[in-house]
Amino acid sequence: MQGVGFRPWAVRQALQLGLGGFAGNDRTGLVIEIEGEQQALEAFGRRLRSAPPPLAIVVDVEVVTIEPTGSPGFAIKASAPGEGPAVAVPADVATCDACFAEIRDPAARRFRYPFTNCTNCGPRYTIIRSLPYDRAATTMAGFPLCGDCAREYADPADRRFHAEPIACPACGPTLTWEGHGQQGEAALTEAVACLVGGGVVAVKGVGGYHLAVLGDDDDAVGRLRLRKARDDKPFAVMAASLADAEDLVVLDADARAALVSSRRPIVIAPRRRGVAIAGGVAPGLPDLGVLLPYSPLHHLLLEGVGHPLVLTSGNRAQEPIACDVVGSRRQLAGLADGFLHHDRPIEVRCDDAIIRAVGGRVQVVRRSRGFAPEPIRLPVKGSTKVLAVGAELKNTVAIAAGGTAVTSHHLGDIEHPAAYAAFEQAIVQLQALTGVEPEIVAHDLHPEYLSTKWAVDSDRPTIGVQHHHAHVASCLVDHGRSAPVLGIAFDGLGFGSDGTLWGGELLVADLHGFRRVGHLRPVPLPGGAAAIHEPWRMALAWVALAVGQEAAEALGPSLDHRWQAVLSLAASPTTQHTTSGGRLFDAVAALAGLRHTTTYEGQAAAELEAAARSVLDDRHGRQAQADWVGDPPLSSAWVLDPSPLVADALAGRLAGQPAGAIAAAFHEGLGAGLSVAALALARREGVDAIALTGGVFQNAVLTSIVAEAVRAAGLEVLVHRHVPCNDGGISIGQAAIAVATSGRSVPGW
Repeated sequence: MQGVGFRPWAVRQALQLGLGGFAGNDRTGLVIEIEGEQQALEAFGRRLRSAPPPLAIVVDVEVVTIEPTGSPGFAIKASAPGEGPAVAVPADVATCDACFAEIRDPAARRFRYPFTNCTNCGPRYTIIRSLPYDRAATTMAGFPLCGDCAREYADPADRRFHAEPIACPACGPTLTWEGHGQQGEAALTEAVACLVGGGVVAVKGVGGYHLAVLGDDDDAVGRLRLRKARDDKPFAVMAASLADAEDLVVLDADARAALVSSRRPIVIAPRRRGVAIAGGVAPGLPDLGVLLPYSPLHHLLLEGVGHPLVLTSGNRAQEPIACDVVGSRRQLAGLADGFLHHDRPIEVRCDDAIIRAVGGRVQVVRRSRGFAPEPIRLPVKGSTKVLAVGAELKNTVAIAAGGTAVTSHHLGDIEHPAAYAAFEQAIVQLQALTGVEPEIVAHDLHPEYLSTKWAVDSDRPTIGVQHHHAHVASCLVDHGRSAPVLGIAFDGLGFGSDGTLWGGELLVADLHGFRRVGHLRPVPLPGGAAAIHEPWRMALAWVALAVGQEAAEALGPSLDHRWQAVLSLAASPTTQHTTSGGRLFDAVAALAGLRHTTTYEGQAAAELEAAARSVLDDRHGRQAQADWVGDPPLSSAWVLDPSPLVADALAGRLAGQPAGAIAAAFHEGLGAGLSVAALALARREGVDAIALTGGVFQNAVLTSIVAEAVRAAGLEVLVHRHVPCNDGGISIGQAAIAVATSGRSVPGW
C-alpha cells in the first residue's frame, strides 16, 4: 500500500543503521533495496515487521538476496509507472495529534491553517487521480510547494518528508466564504457567525460538502430538516473532543477506540439522558451518531462555535454528496444560508463511514471514508479478475483479483440518475486505481436492478449471485472462513433463485453454493413497493394470514382509510408474496402503534428495536419460549410460521399494552424461535457455525438473543464486524463467490 509513509520510514531506518540502497513506488507496490552489514540488514527486517509506519499493516515480508551495488547512501527513487496490477490505494486519514497541536500553536507556521497535514495524516483516496502515489498524481498538483514546504518535503528528519498533500498558507488551498468573497481566516469567521446565528452552512470538507447547524439549536435543526425534506432520519453530531462526545453518548472501550481511530467514523451509541442536543437530531431513537473532527477545518469550526455541530451529507434526497464548488451551488441552493468553499479539488466524493456500537459489539454499517478503498482479504484465491456491482440500495462496487477485494466507498441508492452516474464513475475509478481489467462481472439476480442491467450490458461474461447467498458470503469473508455455515439471512427483500421475493432465509452455504433449508412463511405484499413505505399494509396482511379475515377487517379502520382495498390486494392471487423478515418487523411496528408510514428505510424496525430495548434493558431480558417453531422435516426446506407472534402482538394492541411490551415480546419470541430453528438445522446439516447476516441483523437486540442461544449450545456464531451486514456488503459477497466459482480457486489467507 502506498500513501502510508513507507518511503520516508525506510530512509530514516537506513540512515540510522548505516545502510545503502533505495525505496521507490511503482504500480505493483513499494520496492526497497538495501545493502550493508548483515547485522544491520537483520535489524532493518525486524523493524519492518514489528515497528512499521503508524498507518501501515505488514501482512508478509519477502526477502530476496541480490548482488550489492556499492551504493554509498539511501535515497527515495523516482516512481516508475510500470505495468501490472496497481498497489492498494490508501484511505483518507484523520489529522494526527501533532498537526492538531500545530494549528493551535501561535508560533507555528501553520497556526489555524485548515489544510495542515503530514506523512501520518491527511487526505489520500479522495485526492488521488492515478498511481504511483505522488503529488503530481493528486489534486494537489495545482499547488506548487513554497520554499519552506519544499525543504520539509526533502528533509528525512521532518515528519513531512515526502508527504504528498503537504501545504501551508503560502502555497496551499484557501477557504472562501461565498457572497462577499472573504478568504482564509475571514471566511472562517463568517461561517462561524452564520452558525452561531442559527444559520445552515454548506461546508466543503475532505470527501464532499456537509450541511452544518448548531446541534443544540432546535429551530436550526428544524429548518435543516424542512429544507432537506428529511422528516425523521437521524443526523450525526460532531463533538470537539472525546470528553465532549462522552457527554452525549455512552461508549464502551471498543466504541471509544473506533471513535478516536484515524478512520474517524460516525459511531452510533446509546445517548445519555438529558443531553443538550436538539430533539430533532434523532427523533424516536435512543441512540445518537457522534464523530470527532477529522480535519483541521472541522476543529476550527467547532472551536469557533463552542458547541457540537450537526453534520449531514450535503445533498438532496437520493443524490450523491456535492463535491465541487459549482455543483454545490446547484445541488444545495435553497438548503444553505452560506457556503464555506475551498479550492482543493475532490477527485472521489466520499461520505462518512458509520459504525454501530450497541449491545456490547461494534459493527460497520457504512464502509466509506477512512475505510474505502482499503483491501479486504478473501478466504479464497483465484485466477479470475472480478468486478462485482452490488445491489440497488446502499450500493458499493468491488474488484477482486487473486486473494483480495477492493471496494468502493458507499454510493447510496442508485435509482436516482445522479447516484447512478456516481456508480458508473466509481467503476471506472476503481478499475483505474487497481489496474485490474475485469474478466467477469458478478451481479444480483434481480433483473430490474440498475446494477444488474449495467452488468448485462457490459459486454463481459457475467455471473448472477443470489442476494442472500451474497449476504452469507460477505459474513464468511468478514471472518476469513470458507467452510459451510448455516446462514440466517434476514433483510427487506431480495430476488430468490425461484423468482419470488425472499427476505427471511436459512441457507446452508459456502462460497461455492447454497441450499435453502428454511424460510419464513410467505405473506402477501399488498401494493408492492407501497408496502415497503407503509408498514400498516404489512400489519393488515399478516393479521389476515395469522389470525383471520375477520380480525383483519376489525383492525383495518384503526390503521388507514384504505384498509378494504389493501385487504382485497392481499387476497388477490396476482399479488406478490414475500418471506421478508424486514416486512415482518414493519407489521409488528404498526401493530404496536409505533409507525404506520416511514420516511426512510428501516425506520419502523429501528423504532421497534428501540421500544424493545426500553423494556429489556430495565429487566435485563428473560428467557422466551419458541412455541411457534416445530421440528424440521428430514430433508425439505423448513417453513417457519411466525403467526403466533403476530397474534400476540395484535392481542397486546387490543389489550392496550405499551408499545415497549409488545416489541420486547416479539423480539424475544422471534429470537428464541430462530435459535431453535438454526440449531436444529445445523445439526441436521452437519455444520458447526451459524452466520447472522442481512440488514435485519443491524438489530442489536435480535442479534444478542440469537447469538447467546447459539453459543450456549456450543456452536460458533459469525456476526458482521468489518463488512456491513446490509446491502453495503453485497458486492464483497458477490466478488468472493465469483472468485470461488470462476475457474481455479484455492483456499486463501
